[in-house]
Amino acid sequence: MHRRQHVTAGALAGLLGAAGVVHLARPTVFEGLIPRALGSARAWVYGSGVAELACAVAVAVPRTRRAGGLAAAGLFVAVLPGNVKMALDSHPGARSWARKPAIAWGRLPLQAPLVAWAWRVARSA
Repeated sequence: MHRRQHVTAGALAGLLGAAGVVHLARPTVFEGLIPRALGSARAWVYGSGVAELACAVAVAVPRTRRAGGLAAAGLFVAVLPGNVKMALDSHPGARSWARKPAIAWGRLPLQAPLVAWAWRVARSA
C-alpha cells in the first residue's frame, strides 16, 4: 500500500475515532437527532459512538480496512437523516454549538465527501 493510502486511511480512522469519543463523552449534543419513535435517544447516541469507534479500528488495521471503509461509508449514509433533523431544528439562540444554524446546516454538504472518502479507503485496501 502506498504511503498516501496509509495517511488517508489513518486520517479517516482519526476522524471516526474522534467522533466516537465525542458521542460517548457528550451524548446530549446528539440526542435531539433521534426521533422519539426509536426509543431511548441516549442508547442510540452511545450505539453510534461505539459504531464510529469500531469503524475507526477497522479502518486503522490494514487487514480489516476494506470492511471498515465500507462500514464507515454505510454509517455516514445512515446518520444523514439525523443531521438533516439537526439542521431543521437549529436556531440562532441555541446553547449548543452543534445546534447553531451555521454548524448544523454546514455539516450537511460534508456527508457526500465523507461517504466518498470511506468508499475510496475501502477500494484501495
